[in-house]
Amino acid sequence: MSQKNWSGFRKTALAAAAALVAVMPAMAQEAKKDADTSADDGAPRAKEDKVRLGTITIVGSGGKLAAGQMLNEDTAKSRSTVTRDSIDKNLASGNPFQALALLPGVNTFNYDATGLFGGGLTVRGFGADQMGMIINGVPVNDSGGYAVYPQEYADQENLCTQSLAQGTPDVDSPNAGATGGNVTVTSCDPEDKQRIRVSQGLGQLSYTRTFLRYDTGRFFNNSAKVFVSFSHTEADKWKGEGSAKKDHIDAAFRWDINQDNVILGSVLYNRAINNNINSISLAQIRANGYNFDFSTKFPGHLTPVNGTVQNEAASGYLPSPAYYKLANNPFENAIVSVSGSFKVAENTYLKVQPYLWYGFGNGGVQQTTLAETNTFLNPATGTKVSMDLNGDGDTRDTIIVGRASVTRTVRPGVTTEINTQLGDHALKAGVWIERANHKQTQPGVRVSDAGELSSVWLNTDYILRPDGSRYQGRDWQTISTSGQFYANDNWSFAEDKGLLMLGFRTPYVKRDVKNFANEGVTADYNFQKSYNEFLPQVGVRYQITPSQQIFMNVAKNFRAPPNFAFTGSNVNVANNVATLRLAPKAETSINTDIGYRYQSKDISLSATVFNVDFKDRQGNAYDPNTLNSVYTNIGRVRTRGLEMEVGSGTFKGFSAYGSLTLQDSEVQNDLRQSATVTLPTKGKKMTLTPDAIFGMSVQYTYGSFYGRVKVKRTGTQMGTLVNDEVVPAYWVGDFDAGYNFGNVNDWVKNVQLRLNVSNIGNTAYRNPSSGTVLQASNTVFYYLGAPRFASVSLSADF
Repeated sequence: MSQKNWSGFRKTALAAAAALVAVMPAMAQEAKKDADTSADDGAPRAKEDKVRLGTITIVGSGGKLAAGQMLNEDTAKSRSTVTRDSIDKNLASGNPFQALALLPGVNTFNYDATGLFGGGLTVRGFGADQMGMIINGVPVNDSGGYAVYPQEYADQENLCTQSLAQGTPDVDSPNAGATGGNVTVTSCDPEDKQRIRVSQGLGQLSYTRTFLRYDTGRFFNNSAKVFVSFSHTEADKWKGEGSAKKDHIDAAFRWDINQDNVILGSVLYNRAINNNINSISLAQIRANGYNFDFSTKFPGHLTPVNGTVQNEAASGYLPSPAYYKLANNPFENAIVSVSGSFKVAENTYLKVQPYLWYGFGNGGVQQTTLAETNTFLNPATGTKVSMDLNGDGDTRDTIIVGRASVTRTVRPGVTTEINTQLGDHALKAGVWIERANHKQTQPGVRVSDAGELSSVWLNTDYILRPDGSRYQGRDWQTISTSGQFYANDNWSFAEDKGLLMLGFRTPYVKRDVKNFANEGVTADYNFQKSYNEFLPQVGVRYQITPSQQIFMNVAKNFRAPPNFAFTGSNVNVANNVATLRLAPKAETSINTDIGYRYQSKDISLSATVFNVDFKDRQGNAYDPNTLNSVYTNIGRVRTRGLEMEVGSGTFKGFSAYGSLTLQDSEVQNDLRQSATVTLPTKGKKMTLTPDAIFGMSVQYTYGSFYGRVKVKRTGTQMGTLVNDEVVPAYWVGDFDAGYNFGNVNDWVKNVQLRLNVSNIGNTAYRNPSSGTVLQASNTVFYYLGAPRFASVSLSADF
């Protein structure tokens, strides 16, 4: 579709949206039955969870509206939810970004079809690192830079809801880096009856997935239940050599002490080793083709010869791009949490959730070279000295080694909340505190003649300095102490037709960043800086008729600077004294939503007009190959738009869901690049903010069979802040189908066969790997759309 035609389509869509909203009152009058908030009316609703903090539960059957892509909402702000009925039909190895792809405001892409290699997400132009990501009430954004790695957290088979709050985080969201809303993922409770579930998937690219889950059923006087699951998944890369291997364990319990006191707990453990998929530039695509990836050949090391130079960094010798076995992403992490809800007085409950987040790994490109001359730190003197790396007796050579940014995070925290009902007022207040120890190093290890590391974890065969200590390209420790106090009042008025939400958050972050002398920066330094903000939220929702609502929400949001704003290129060291080139400032935003909802058991529609004003928008120029980030303050940015979603009940076997997003994001000032250079960014469109996004899902069920088609169009977006490289619009479609054979005998039950096909049209498309490339001369690197991929799976209960 041409730009001219697409502009016309947007105008038509806006007119259609306005007309649809206008006729809704008439539709409401003609409806045979108005919407009902009861659990059995077939219209599933979102309800605040009674135990878990910051999550929702489903009242009614989550599959009876929009095939699980939508819930009816009563909140006074924009929120969308995908339920288990939809999640179960997705490819089992998929990640939350893929599950949320059709929701309004969402621009998402994955590095491959399986979801094993990760992906990117923006919502209303907010990046994933500006969204709070919460798994079972635990914040999982990286404690240093807020990055999100969606492939690491949970197995899709165990998830019940995945919810998106566009623009405004929940008032109890335990996150100090969310200016753009939050994503909340919730595991299902264990089953009430004992069960063993086995599933096996096979597909293209040597895809294989084995999933096992055991549920104990109710025990301990019918008050407790437990499940534990294990999965192993493998798949080859869709381009180049290499693969992904992932082992995952989920476990959870629920203990209903009595009707008013409940304890839940979960452990989510993940261990994965991936060969990375290369992001490439337009010039590389033109020169080498769409499937251009990392090198498949390693030349070996040059023969060491005393007194001569062996230069393995020489052009034509060093693999470029890097050798694929030296471009890995190994990572393991665990999320452990316990949630308790205890009745302390009439209509008053205390909720407590302690948790621990642990992560260790590295990523990017490990291939690099080290020169033997004046490269290695002498810790005693703070100077650099020479060392023989290849054993030829001289220090004149440059040798290929393995090096990457290794991160270890230990992150305990706790949230405590008291909530009560006083007449028409539902009140809650709570405190969240967390202390994250974030250690980031960059050791060097030796590479064999075959181009292999002794361990992809970079924890053996270290390169040592002459004094015997480890070489480190960086050596940082960040202690981030975070917390907030929050309070909220939901006041029901006008015989429960109206709801007034008044709340606030007071997030606090103290960054204590230490640099220990290393080969990158030879001086010790320490920066300490605290950030805090008072963040009010005001929302109102009014029930015009039993099936119609209007709502409005205004909220201020906050994001403390990432830890790398105190390291790397933003630090200048002179005479062993460190100073910051650019003073890190907190990013804030004001988000306003005005919306309308029509909700019944047969059709549900939501339309929201939004405006977001950023101040000191943090531009984190991230290089996926080196895992380095550069702190940039883009200044003021304004985003305005319209979001719509509509879902139907089931009519003669058919159900449907659709969403539309129209948005415009504009930088409000020029960007000062240096003392002498100012880039003309004022009035330009913000990157990674498509002008229009359209998503649709149509499902047909007949007896035990279902078939589902999903289609999405991502509009034109900008690849640079100067807008001198444009990313074309593209369409992508997926197909899912399945058949339930029922019970084979008394032992083998609920046998299901599923088919998943992604990118059915084999569309070629691209998405920028970073949203803060200044101009095309700085080179935009892209992740390319994976080609068609098909898989089947067979599952059964025992």
